[in-house]
Amino acid sequence: MDILSLLAFLLSCMIQEVGAEMKLSPEELTVLRGEEAQFTCSTTNIQWAVMTWQLNQIPVLTIHNDTGVLPVANPDVSAKESPDSPGDWVFSLKNIERQHRGEVTCNLQDIDRRTASLSVQEKGNVKVFGDNKLVLKGESALFECQAAGWYPEPSLQWQVGDKLSEYNISIEESGKDLFTVTSFHSVTAAKSSHVVCLASVSALTRPLNSSVRLTVVAEVVQDGDDCTVLLAVTALLAALLLLLLLCIAAVLCYRQRRQAKSSTKEAIWFSQSGSGGGSVAEATGGQFNPGYTSEGPTDAVYNELFIEAGRTMDFATFTKVLKGEDGYSEAFKVPDVVSSSSWSESQTQASLSEESSNNVRRITTV
Repeated sequence: MDILSLLAFLLSCMIQEVGAEMKLSPEELTVLRGEEAQFTCSTTNIQWAVMTWQLNQIPVLTIHNDTGVLPVANPDVSAKESPDSPGDWVFSLKNIERQHRGEVTCNLQDIDRRTASLSVQEKGNVKVFGDNKLVLKGESALFECQAAGWYPEPSLQWQVGDKLSEYNISIEESGKDLFTVTSFHSVTAAKSSHVVCLASVSALTRPLNSSVRLTVVAEVVQDGDDCTVLLAVTALLAALLLLLLLCIAAVLCYRQRRQAKSSTKEAIWFSQSGSGGGSVAEATGGQFNPGYTSEGPTDAVYNELFIEAGRTMDFATFTKVLKGEDGYSEAFKVPDVVSSSSWSESQTQASLSEESSNNVRRITTV
């Protein structure tokens, strides 16, 4: 009997020692629907031959110690040896659904097995009903938040400014074991802020949120920061108005200078025109037409022509003799110079007459 008891004790010690060489981590895992779950099975016993992964006691993947992972029909199930620790195998299950929740088992055939727990959650949506609100200081504003399509029941919180608070909620279960949570929150208007509703489950790293703006009208009088902003805005508008006035003044000044310069130029032009016309009239002894303007040569050229003409016309008068059928002759006095252009034509004809003296006779009345 003593020998049998000793053998049984030694056998149990061996089983415990072998079992201590195997580990499955994490022991509990919670993921969101549609994400990926990973478990690591490690052992220091290198004598194992076959490792089997089971999901709710159903084999889904087999690994042979010599050949590696055997082919599987499910593309969402895979396994690979850990690069950091040879001998450890990482089991992956993609596109998690709620039917995958339960037990995940790593079984070393004829050696030992370890089991972990897998939980699957679903995130829905969250919404604060209504638009931004404008209330008077001291009045109450009521807000409603709804988180729909969650599994399990989400935790719902309100955040006003920097303060978190929880209020009574009503829960109802919809189809596919999903939950809808509704909460009402009354806020006493003290300071403008955002009213935020937060919904979360444990698998979420950050809660989902929805918010509206609460604006308190009377806070402008007491809030120093807002007064500072108001003064800054007023100063900015005053500076812009001053800059606009300076621009307008500069434009008006520029226009006045341009008009003054234009008036001066016109006065000088009229003065030069008047002095040039007087010289023409004095040189020719005729009458000056002040409304005439010439696009031809300048007044200086005409002055020279007039002076030269005066020298020749002071002692002689051109007459033109025309003999008619009745035998008498008529003399026409050369008219006064009225325009610069007619005087130029007369000078041109006189020059041509002098050049062709053999053909034209000059007649002078004594």
